[in-house]
Amino acid sequence: MPRGIPNARRDEDGLRYTTFHVPLAPNPKHTLSNYLKSESQSIWARNAQKKSKARQDDVVPPQDSRRGSQIIVIHPGSRFLRIGKGSDVFPVSVPNVVARKINPASDAPLSKFVEAIYRPRKGKTVIPQEGGSAETNDEYEVTVTSDDPFDEKIAEVTISLRDRMRFYKLRVTPNAANVASTFNEQFQPEIIAEHNDAYQLEWVKDGADVLALRLANPQESGYAVRWPIRGSNFNTRDYGSSAQVILADVETVIQHTLRDRLGVNPGDYKDYSVVLVVPDLYDRSYLREFANLLLVTMGFKQLCAQQESLAATYGAGLSNACVVDIGAVKTSIACVDEGLIIPDTRLNLNMGGDDITEFLYVLLERIHFPYRDINLARSYDWGVMEDLKARLCTLAEGDVALNLYDFIVRQPFKPTEKYGLRAYDEIILAPMVIFEPRMVQFKQKQENLRSISHPDVSDEILEHHGDQITSAMIISTQHLMPAIPMIKPPAARGDADTIEIVQLDEEGKGVKTLVPTKHPGGFGIDVCFEASKLPLDVAIFNSARAAGGDEKIRKYLQAVLVIGGSANIPGMAHGLESRLQAIATPLVADMEKVQIIPPPKEVEPTVLAWKGAAVLGKMDGVSDLWVTQADWDLLGLRGLKERCFFL
Repeated sequence: MPRGIPNARRDEDGLRYTTFHVPLAPNPKHTLSNYLKSESQSIWARNAQKKSKARQDDVVPPQDSRRGSQIIVIHPGSRFLRIGKGSDVFPVSVPNVVARKINPASDAPLSKFVEAIYRPRKGKTVIPQEGGSAETNDEYEVTVTSDDPFDEKIAEVTISLRDRMRFYKLRVTPNAANVASTFNEQFQPEIIAEHNDAYQLEWVKDGADVLALRLANPQESGYAVRWPIRGSNFNTRDYGSSAQVILADVETVIQHTLRDRLGVNPGDYKDYSVVLVVPDLYDRSYLREFANLLLVTMGFKQLCAQQESLAATYGAGLSNACVVDIGAVKTSIACVDEGLIIPDTRLNLNMGGDDITEFLYVLLERIHFPYRDINLARSYDWGVMEDLKARLCTLAEGDVALNLYDFIVRQPFKPTEKYGLRAYDEIILAPMVIFEPRMVQFKQKQENLRSISHPDVSDEILEHHGDQITSAMIISTQHLMPAIPMIKPPAARGDADTIEIVQLDEEGKGVKTLVPTKHPGGFGIDVCFEASKLPLDVAIFNSARAAGGDEKIRKYLQAVLVIGGSANIPGMAHGLESRLQAIATPLVADMEKVQIIPPPKEVEPTVLAWKGAAVLGKMDGVSDLWVTQADWDLLGLRGLKERCFFL
């Protein structure tokens, strides 16, 4: 470089000069704003709202101006579908079953599970013997004379009943089982003339899809009789993993009921809003497919989804309660606090009214049930046992006596027969199955059940493996957990196949080890499945425990609301109160009397959830909870999430 020219200044930071200005610090008011942070504020959502408002302005006012007349409330269940207008006093209850023509070579009309469970028991029947006199306690003793494990379980349940009868100072009839068995074995049915049978059914050999329970011989006629809903999800056992076939049957039942019973034709769906009652513990794919069916396939105006327990509290006029819904297949338990379900208190039991029916059948077979050709795989025989369950079963120990009952059997194209039946403690042992779940075959219930969700379908809503696991379930299965303490659940690390535990080596030092697991949530056991095998009283107590401390437990155990079909069993309130009181008194400080709240007068427990959903649909505040067709087309399940408290 020539002399006299100063050295160029060295650029020490290596950055070129620029006119870029450093931005100012962000304004805290801007960071706390909700502007354009929700998809409902986008230009597409606003345009959809304008179109929806324009369509509403063009709608002609309906002729029926009663509040709720343009709202249809749908409560799907495993056995019955309850549907009606919001202005109706009670819903229409129809069997949630469809019969369709099938190819006998490719599809069986009856699942192997049903055939295995309902096949009549063969061989000699062994009856537990009772003996003794009134002066001693020998009359309460039960002697098992069989090596069959099932007979041993029945004897254990019988012993539990004898203990309660001893506590209430009730006398046991000696040799009652043999007396009943002798009478039933010798009984011959009475033939009722056709003109004397006022309730004679009209059987069909071939007909519409919805006449499933009136088909004489569906198997011989080439029909498959299937129930699309099972518990809290779709019935994938009988249908397989095809969601379209299940949804087609659901649509068929809803469409026929609306047209034939409510006078609503498919062309009028666009003018009606729908309130859908969903389970407390729901599968996200179940909710998505149902919403898509109602809004897109059937074309209803808008949709509002509410959970069963919350709807039940609306129907009962309560703000806080522990809701126990004893359905046909499952029993759900959840605590409601000021209009919201506490998520950690939700718990499902894999048993319900159908288990009571099946156990009653087994008990009556042991005392030579006089209707010897009964087969519960046939709909009319199942109806016979359901009628006996409704008229005979009780949970009041004082009702146990050696009584005579009668029942009617109506077989297709045969004369009506009247039977007599003697039974003793079978009438109370059958409903006790919900408190003695050892009698239920839970593994068989889980067979062939699968999810209909596809791994390649995403709703853009974050979902973890432990979403279906609640604190109530964890509390209920703590005694089954591995003794090795867990450090991290896999959901926190994004690894669903291993759990991180600490083991002690030979020197006594802790060593972290990854242990493979296939259970949801990264637990060493299947928490959901194990928690579903609890007795009903224990499950209710654990649900209340998950709500908080002793104060919360006392709060919810003093407001237990029992709904569902089995809530009508005589003595249910007393039987549940006494068992809950025995659990809570030694464990909860200052525990007062457990109270079962009866449903409102003239409202059946089976329709209480529907009634509450109808009340909710007519409230002014529900206007912010509707999901329109435009919202669903634009946002999908995310649009429903913005208008639901439970998603």
